[in-house]
Amino acid sequence: MSDRGLLSSKSMFPPVEGVVLNAVCVLSAGDITQKGYEKKRTKLLGSVSPPHTHTQNGDIGTFVRAWEERNTERGKPNEAVQAALAKHKEEKMALPMPTKRRSTYVPSPVETRTPPDSSSGSDDDGSLRRRSSAGPPPAPPSGLLLPPAPPGAASPQSPDCWINRSVQGSSTSSSASSTLSHGEGRPLPQGLPPPAQAPPPQAQPQYKPQYQPHTPETLWWSSPRPPTCHTHPTSAPESLCVCVCVHGLLLGVPVNSRVSTKIQQLLNTLKRPKRPELSEFFTDDSEEIVEVPLPDPNTPKPEGRQIIPVKGEPLGVVSNWPPALQAALARWGSTQAKSPALTALDITGKPLYTLTYGKLWSRSVKLAYTLLNKLGPKNEQILKPGDRVALVYPNSDPGMFWVAFYGCLLAEVIPVPIEVPLSRKDAGSSQVGFLLGSCGVGLALTSEICLKGLPKTPTGEILSFKGWPRLKWVVTDSKYLTKPSKDWTPHVPTANTEPAYIEYKASKEGTVMGVAVSKVAMLTHCQALTQACNYCEGETMVNVLDFKKDIGLWHGVLTAVMNRIHTISVPYAVMKACPLSWVQRVHVNKARVALVKCRDLHWAMMAHRDQKDTSLASLRMLIVADGANPWSVSSCDAFLNVFQPNGLKAEVICPCATSPEAMTVAIRRPGVPGTPLPARAILSMGGLSHGVIRVNTEDKNSALTVQDVGHVMPGALMCIVKADGPPLLCKTDEIGEIVINSRAGGTMYYGLPGVTKNTFEVIPVNSSGAPIGEIPFVRSGLLGFVGPGSLIFVVGKNEGLLNVSGRRHNADDLVATALAVEPVKTVYRGRISVFSVTVFYDERIVIVAEQRPDASEEDSFQWMSRVLQAIDSIHQVGLYCLALVPANTLPKTPLGGIHVSDAKQFFLEGNLHPCNILMCPHTCVTNLPKPRQKQPVGVGPASIMVGNLVAGKRIAQASGRDLGMIEDQDLIRKHLYLSEALQWRAQTDPDHVLYVLLNAKGVAVCTATCLQLHKRAEKIAAALMEKGSINTGDNVVLLYPPGIDLIASFYGCLYAGCVPVNVRPPHPQNLGATLPTVRMIIDVSKAACILTTQNLTRILRSKEASASVNIKTWPTIIDTDDLPRRRLPQIYKPPTAEMIAYLDFSVSTTGMLTGVKISHVAVSALCRSIKLQCELYSSRQIAICLDPYCGLGFVLWCLASVYSGHQSILIPPFELETCLSLWLSTLSQYRIRDTFCSYSVMELCTKGLGTQTELLKARGVNLSCVRSCVVVAEERPRLVLTHSFSKLFKDLGLSPRAVSTAFGSRVNLAVCMQGTTGPDPSTVYVDLKSLRHDRVRLVERGAPQSLPLMESGKILPGVRVIIVNPETRGPLGDSHLGEIWINSPHNASGYFTIYGEESLQADHFNTKLSFGDPTTLWARTGYLGFVKRTELLDAAGDRHDALFVVGSLDETLELRGLRYHPTDMETSVSRAHRSIAESAVFTWTNLLVVVAELGGSEQDALDLVPLITNVVLEEHHLIVGVVVIVDPGVIPINSRGEKQRMHLRDSFLADQLDPIYVAYNM
Repeated sequence: MSDRGLLSSKSMFPPVEGVVLNAVCVLSAGDITQKGYEKKRTKLLGSVSPPHTHTQNGDIGTFVRAWEERNTERGKPNEAVQAALAKHKEEKMALPMPTKRRSTYVPSPVETRTPPDSSSGSDDDGSLRRRSSAGPPPAPPSGLLLPPAPPGAASPQSPDCWINRSVQGSSTSSSASSTLSHGEGRPLPQGLPPPAQAPPPQAQPQYKPQYQPHTPETLWWSSPRPPTCHTHPTSAPESLCVCVCVHGLLLGVPVNSRVSTKIQQLLNTLKRPKRPELSEFFTDDSEEIVEVPLPDPNTPKPEGRQIIPVKGEPLGVVSNWPPALQAALARWGSTQAKSPALTALDITGKPLYTLTYGKLWSRSVKLAYTLLNKLGPKNEQILKPGDRVALVYPNSDPGMFWVAFYGCLLAEVIPVPIEVPLSRKDAGSSQVGFLLGSCGVGLALTSEICLKGLPKTPTGEILSFKGWPRLKWVVTDSKYLTKPSKDWTPHVPTANTEPAYIEYKASKEGTVMGVAVSKVAMLTHCQALTQACNYCEGETMVNVLDFKKDIGLWHGVLTAVMNRIHTISVPYAVMKACPLSWVQRVHVNKARVALVKCRDLHWAMMAHRDQKDTSLASLRMLIVADGANPWSVSSCDAFLNVFQPNGLKAEVICPCATSPEAMTVAIRRPGVPGTPLPARAILSMGGLSHGVIRVNTEDKNSALTVQDVGHVMPGALMCIVKADGPPLLCKTDEIGEIVINSRAGGTMYYGLPGVTKNTFEVIPVNSSGAPIGEIPFVRSGLLGFVGPGSLIFVVGKNEGLLNVSGRRHNADDLVATALAVEPVKTVYRGRISVFSVTVFYDERIVIVAEQRPDASEEDSFQWMSRVLQAIDSIHQVGLYCLALVPANTLPKTPLGGIHVSDAKQFFLEGNLHPCNILMCPHTCVTNLPKPRQKQPVGVGPASIMVGNLVAGKRIAQASGRDLGMIEDQDLIRKHLYLSEALQWRAQTDPDHVLYVLLNAKGVAVCTATCLQLHKRAEKIAAALMEKGSINTGDNVVLLYPPGIDLIASFYGCLYAGCVPVNVRPPHPQNLGATLPTVRMIIDVSKAACILTTQNLTRILRSKEASASVNIKTWPTIIDTDDLPRRRLPQIYKPPTAEMIAYLDFSVSTTGMLTGVKISHVAVSALCRSIKLQCELYSSRQIAICLDPYCGLGFVLWCLASVYSGHQSILIPPFELETCLSLWLSTLSQYRIRDTFCSYSVMELCTKGLGTQTELLKARGVNLSCVRSCVVVAEERPRLVLTHSFSKLFKDLGLSPRAVSTAFGSRVNLAVCMQGTTGPDPSTVYVDLKSLRHDRVRLVERGAPQSLPLMESGKILPGVRVIIVNPETRGPLGDSHLGEIWINSPHNASGYFTIYGEESLQADHFNTKLSFGDPTTLWARTGYLGFVKRTELLDAAGDRHDALFVVGSLDETLELRGLRYHPTDMETSVSRAHRSIAESAVFTWTNLLVVVAELGGSEQDALDLVPLITNVVLEEHHLIVGVVVIVDPGVIPINSRGEKQRMHLRDSFLADQLDPIYVAYNM
C-alpha cells in the first residue's frame, strides 16, 4: 500500500503488543481512584499515541461529485431494464439447459458459545461472529490520507465516547430528554467535536466536496489501524472510557466509575447471563446436506469508520403551544368555533359537508360524556379511563372518525382505529382479531350507515369475525349522543406518558400488532411536525391518505387540529372514480399542503390531459408519504415534469420516511425558491445487496437512484445499526436499520412486552460490543444510511427484505424492475406482490402479479421471461417463481394495496389459483448437495466372512420353518400333481363345495363342488383334444373374466397335458389399450389355442378389435360355454414333476412383460407352504377379492383350494365398482376368518367407505370375526394405507392386528405371508438420506427425514432369504441394504422366452454367492431390502428375523449419484395439496418428471406446480424438471394396484396424456 501514497499501519503506529499487555496487567491490578487511574493510563499509553498527520479530506468529495454528476440522469428503471434485456438477447441462452450461478453465500462457522445477552433483549450472535471473523480493515482508496483524531478529540472509532458524554446519567424521562434534545447538557470539552446536527430547515445545504471533520459524511472510509489495539489520545475528557483490545479480548471500564475492572466485569456478567446454545437441545443436519459455496473474494465489504449518531435541530419552545392536544381542540372550539376543521367529499369529488372546530368540539364532548356515563344499564359506567375502544369507520366518512377519535381522547379511553370488516374472508381479518384481543378491546364505535353495511347472520346479528373477540357495537351518530349536563366538563390533563391511542401495524408475517403512542409522544410529534413543516394557523391541507393511521392521521387529524388547519379529506373511492380530484381540490381551495402517495401522483398524471387549467402554485409542501420507495424518484420527477407548467415548484416536493414504531423518522423541509435541489444517490445494486454503499460508476443497468428524505426530525437522535443480530453501529458506508431516540415515537406494542423489548428498548453497541449509552432507541424498520449534509437516505424496509444466499434484496426494487419491463399492458401496475418463501435452507423469491383480462397467453409468457432476465441481469438474483393471477384475485388491503402476507399464505397453501406460472428452480437453487461419486466396487477385506459373520455382523439371512410332511401325508405321497389331487377329492368327497362365486349383490351365482369341477375340467380337456388338435406340452391361453370357468379351464388343460397361460381379458370399453397386450402375450407364449367364453369370442372377432390387432391371425378359439358332455379317455400324467405346470405372465411396473415357468413340483411346494402358514383345512372358509391372472392372486384363486380342500368365496374386484361394501359385507355375512385382497381393493374401501362406517354398522356389518386380512402385493408395504384401513374400520370390530401384507416376485410368487401364528408385523424407521446412499440407518419414530417400513409378513415355510450386495454378490450383514435372494422349492424354473436368453436365466434363477456358500443356487428377486433380527419370538421360541422390502431395483431412479425410490417422492407429492389425487414420477433425459392427477377443480391446477416443486426439493433435495397435471385416472395402474410408470412415461413422450397443464421448470 505504501507505494501508492498511503501510510501503512506499521509506519503509523509503533509495535504496541508488549505495552498493551503491561497496561492491562497494571490497570486491572486493583481498586484505584479516578485521578490515579487517569495518571497511570496516560503514562502507560503515552508511548502508543498515534502521530498527528494532517491530510486532505478527499474521500467523500469523490462520492458527492459522482452523485452530482449523475444528478441530471433521472435513473428511470426501464432504461436499465431495456439495456439488461438487450444484453440477454445478445447472449442467447440455450434453453432449457439449467444454469448455475456462483453463489456468494458464506455461512459463518457456528461458535461453541453464544454471546452474553445484550440489554436490548436481542439473542442473535451475529456480532460475535463478525468480531471473530473480522480481519484488519481494508485501507481507504488510493490517494487518500485520513488524519487520526486531533489532540483531545475522541477517536472516530469509538462514538460510544461521544454518546456517553452527551447522555451521561440521562434517563428516558421527559425532563432529561428535553434537556438532551435542546442541547443544554454538560458543555463540550475543548477540542471535542459537537454532535452531527442537521442544518436549520430554512437553509438548504449547498453541496461541496469538502466537509467539516465532525459531520457523518466524513466517515465513508476508515483510517488504517493496527489489528491488535484501539489507541486513544492521552488527554481525554473525564467522561471518556478507555477500551483496550488484546487479541480480541476486550477490557473496558468507564473512567468516572469508582469500581475496579474486575468488579465491573463481574457486574456485567451478572447483568447479562449466558444462554445455553440451541444445539444442546437440537442438532440440525443442514451442514451435511447443503453445499456451502466458496466465499467470493470480490464481495464488497464496508470500509468506513463507525458512524456517529446524528442529532436533529432542537425542538423549539413556542409559548402558545397547548399542554395537550385536547386543550388545542378546546381552545379552537371556543375561540374559533366557525373556523372549518374538515371538509369531506362525496363519491363525485364534490364537498359533502364541512365540520367546523366548534362542531367538532361539541360533538366530541357529547361523545365523551356518552361513553363515560350512558352506555351501561341504568347509566352505570362500563368504560373506565384507559380502556381500549375500537374505531370502525369507513374511509369515506372522516367526520365521524374525527369526532370518535377526539371523543375518546376527551373521555381518556384509548382509541384503536381499525378497518371496516367487509366479510369473513377479508385479507388479514383474523390477525385484526389478534390485535383486538391483545389490546383487550370489548367495545367498537361505528356510524349508523357503517353498522347497517356490516355482514350479518340470518337473524340480523352482526357476524362474529374469525379470531375476533366478542364486541359491543356503539353507534356514534349525533342523534344517539347525550348532551352533557352543565356541570360536566371533560378532564384535560397535561400530556403524560399514558397511552393516547393505538395504531395498528402489520408485520412481514402478517401479524397485526398495536403500537401504543403516549399522550406526550402524540403532542411532541405534532410539535416536531409543526416545526419541520412550518405549519401556520388557518392553512388548508388536502389529505388523500388513510386518516386512521400513519401520515394521514399524524398530519391530517392531529397536527391539523393543533394548528387550526382546514383539512380536505379525499377518500379512496373518489380517487378511483376521479384520479385528478385531489389536484382539483388544491386548485379550488388554494391548499398550501397536500398529503399523497406515489400512486396518487401516477394516477393524476394519467388523468392530466382531461384538465389543463388547474393551478398548483399555492402548494408550499407536497408531502410524499412513500418517498422512501425506490420508484418514488421517477414518480416525483414525472409528476413535476407534467405539472410544472401548472405552477408546481420543484422545491415543494417533500418525501418523508415513517414507520408506525418511530413515527416520522425524517422529512425533507420545504425549500427556499431558487436553491438547488438535493443531490441523488446513484448506488450500485450489487453493493446494496451486500449491505454496503458503492457509487455506481460502471454498469448503468445495475444502478439504483434514490432521493433523500430530508433531515432527522427536530429533537430526535438517530443511529444506523445492523438490521439483524445485536444493534451494532454500522460503518459510514454500510446500509443498516435506522433507530431513533425521540420523545415523539411509539412506546410499545400494546399487550406484547416480549416483542416490545426488541424494538422499543434498543441500546446500540459499538464495534467492541459496549453500549454507546443508556438511552433507548426505537427500531424504525427502515433501512438506509446518512448521506452528505446529514441527509437521510432510505433504501428499503426490513419487512421487504429478502435474504437470498447471504445477499439482501429489497422487494420494492424488484417490483420497480418488473414494472419497467415492457409491455406493462400484460399486468396491472399497482397489483404486484414480491415475497420470499423458505425452501431448502434458503429464501426463494416469488413474484405474483395480476394479469389483465385482455393479455394473451403468448404476451404473458413473453413478459414473464423478460422479467426473469431483467431481474437476473440487474439484481444478480434468480427468481424461484413468477405467477400471474386473474384480475382482482390477489388479497387486498382496504385502500387497494396488495396484502403481501396473505398472498404469500395463499401461495404456500395452494389457494392462489394462477392462470400462468413460471418456475425457475434450476437458476436459483445453488446449494444442492454435491452429486455422489460412486466408489469402485470390489470385495475388500471388510467383507471377509468368518462363520456366519460378515465384517463383525451376523449375516443377513432368514428362513421359514421346515416344509416337512404335514397331516395329509397320503395326499402328498400319492398325488404329487394338482390334477391328481382334484381327481382324488372328486372320488373321496364329491359334494364338498370348493368354490362360491358372488355377484355385486352378494348372491352366490355359481358354486363348484369337487365333482362338478372335475367333470367340467374333463369336458374342456375333451374339447381341447377334438377341436384344438392339441399336442402334449402345447401352450393354451385362458381368456376368462374372474370366475369358476377360469378354474375349470385350468384343470382341463392339466388333464389334457397342455400348459395353461392365464391372460386378463380385454376391456370391452377400452379395446384399443387392452387388446394389444392380450395379443402380445398370445404371440410371445406361442399359444396353440385360446379357451374363452362366447361373449369374449365375439369381441375378439369384432370390427372394433380389428382396429387394434389383426383378428385373422388368432390361434384356434374354443368357446367353452356350451360343451357337450364327453368323458376323457385318459387323463394326462406328467412323466416328471419338473415339467412345466403353467406359465405366469405379468407386466412389471417398469412396463416389462415377463412370463415365468412354474413346474409341478413348485406348484405342489407352494400350495403346501401356504397351507402350513395359513392353517388351511377342508373345514375352513376364506374370502378372496383379488384379480386371478398372475402371481399369488392366481395361486389363491385357482390352486390352493384344490390342494388344501378349504372353501374359497370368490369376489371379483370389478364388482366392487358397483357395490363398494360387497367385500366387507361378505366377510361379516359368512363370518370369514381369513381374507386376501389387493391394495386397489383396500384403497377403494378406504376412500369410498371411510365416511360410511356408521351406516355399515347399522346394516349389521361386523368384522370382529376377521383374524387375518392379507394384502397380496409385489412391492413395499403401503403402511399409510393399511393403517388408515385399520383405523377406519376399527369401529366395525376389525382388529388392528388383523391387517398384514404378503410379498412375492417374478422369481418366487410367494416369499412372505403373515399367516395365523407368530409375532405381529414389526415396524422400523429408517433414515431417508442413508437409504439414498444404499445404507440403512435406523432412527427413532418422528426423527426428521425418517421413513416408516413395515415387515412384509412372515417368511413362508421352506423359503430361505439372504441379503446380497447386487454388485459384488457377496452376503451382507444384519440391517444392511441389499438385494433379496431366495432359495425355495417353489422358485420359478426360469423365464419363458422365445429365443431362450440363457445368460439371463442363469443370472436370475440359478446364481451363486461370490463367497461364503458357493454351492447353493439362489434366485434374484430384483428387490432391495434388509433383514433385521427382532426381540420378538417365533412359534419355535427363537428370535424372529424380519424381512423389510424397500423397493424394486428396476424402478429406482438414479439422480445425482443417489438412488431414489419413486414411491417416496410420490408420497411427498400426494401430501403437498388436498387436490392431488394420485401422482407418479419418472425421469426423462436426466430431468425428474412428476405427473399429478388433479382431484379438485381445474383452477387448482397451477397451484400444484410450486407446491410439488417445493416438497420434492425440501424432502428429496432434487429439482423437478417437468410438472404435468392430468385428469384423474390417467396414471396407468395394474391389477395389483401398482403404477405403470414406464407406460406413463411412454404416453408422456408420445404426447398422449391430454394434460391440463405442463410446467417446464427450466
